[in-house]
Amino acid sequence: MTEKEKCAAGLLYNANYDQELIDERIACKDLCLEYNGLKNSDAEGRRNLLLRIIGNIKGNICIEPSFWCDYGYNIEVGENFYANHNLIILDCAPVKFGNHVFIGPNCSFYTAGHPLDVQQRNEGLEYAHSITIGDNVWFGGNVVVLPGVSIGNNSVIGAGSIVTKDIPDNVVAVGNPCKVVKNIDN
Repeated sequence: MTEKEKCAAGLLYNANYDQELIDERIACKDLCLEYNGLKNSDAEGRRNLLLRIIGNIKGNICIEPSFWCDYGYNIEVGENFYANHNLIILDCAPVKFGNHVFIGPNCSFYTAGHPLDVQQRNEGLEYAHSITIGDNVWFGGNVVVLPGVSIGNNSVIGAGSIVTKDIPDNVVAVGNPCKVVKNIDN
């Protein structure tokens, strides 16, 4: 089993010393660097680069520079996706955003995690668990979403939150760790 296959299976894998994964990250980060250097007035160039970076774009998309991801091909975004400045997506596993997702500045989505065992960690081993974001979700600034988390439809994640566990539909959730503070009644 290759390191990439181990990663896809949710097993411990070696991302630091596997040449295939290293090469894929370098290629993606080169594209991100190019994207981040484009003028805001070059809307066509920005869209074309996003189409090369992100695995699946279903509609309108706007990501304000800077934007960084590990592989790109594990990212899927729905209709009307907007992310403000300094978006980071560590997409070792799939990261799926629904329709009408709005992300404030300085937000991060991390699918990668590392073992507690120091020997395994020092060997460069890590794991990756997917992140799923529903439709109509809004993230305030400086939110971090950790591996394996799902966030339900129509929910709001307050600024500065660290999301460690799943968040249901139709709620406002805030804090570190992020917790539901109220239901949203439409």
